[in-house]
Amino acid sequence: MQAVAKSQKIKKSTSTKVFYVICYVFVALMTLVCLLPFVMVVSGSFSSEQAIRFQGYGILPRDFTTAAYSLIFKSPMTVVRAYGVSIFITLVGTAIGLLLTTMTAYVISRKDFKYRNALSFFFYFTTLFNGGMVCSYIFYIQYLHLKDSYLALILPGVFNVFYLLIMRTFVSAIPTALIESAKIDGAGEFKTFFSIILPLLKSGMATIGLFLALGYWNDWYNAMLYMNSETKYPLQYMLYALMQKTQAMSQMASSANIPLQDMPSNSLKLAMAVVATGPIILVYPFVQKYFVKGVTIGSVKG
Repeated sequence: MQAVAKSQKIKKSTSTKVFYVICYVFVALMTLVCLLPFVMVVSGSFSSEQAIRFQGYGILPRDFTTAAYSLIFKSPMTVVRAYGVSIFITLVGTAIGLLLTTMTAYVISRKDFKYRNALSFFFYFTTLFNGGMVCSYIFYIQYLHLKDSYLALILPGVFNVFYLLIMRTFVSAIPTALIESAKIDGAGEFKTFFSIILPLLKSGMATIGLFLALGYWNDWYNAMLYMNSETKYPLQYMLYALMQKTQAMSQMASSANIPLQDMPSNSLKLAMAVVATGPIILVYPFVQKYFVKGVTIGSVKG
């Protein structure tokens, strides 16, 4: 009997190891598949325009050059200022958006709130119908007078109903007994929210915060609509304007039969992608663990 049990244990441990090896190999292959496009983007940004045009993209740079980055950083202070604007908008917008989203989710998840169903319908209705771009533009420009103001870049993305639904799920997982015990101890609504609810929403806040931050960091359309001063351009729109100028120069040169073979075009686009995505990629490792916690939304938090 002991020999049979020992042989079964050996078979079980062997099968477990094989399973782990297969999982690790699969995860490693998927990681390479995900990393390969980004590696090719970085490689292409250091390749010459002629090499990209005639040889295509590769894992390693072809005909190594930094012409695309030299064009982007031709005016270093402009890039630094654009970085500062993007960082400011991202931090402020994400903080305000998280506060509004968590407070609203807390209110509409409270069963003792009389108007929670009506308020929820008011939010959900906006996912079906909206006023459109023209109405939004008139509202921000003529009524709020936010032309060429940083608020015009912050307010449009500060609240998202989809994020509200996700946060409401996180809040609903918190036992109501905690709120009732806080009331018994004499805590008010704000005291309960900031001292008890918020500390239990770290995983949800990290998830929604990353979504908000990505939205603000990648936004360039609102800057095109509302910003006039080049000193207030965020990074994405500054790169977009540079790309438009480069394409305009190429078109003018081609119409005048002036050769511009060394003018970076494809490599410039790749370099812009590297410059724009580099900082936001560094943020992800700090919030990655909260995505794993977000899977256990239905569990009881202690």
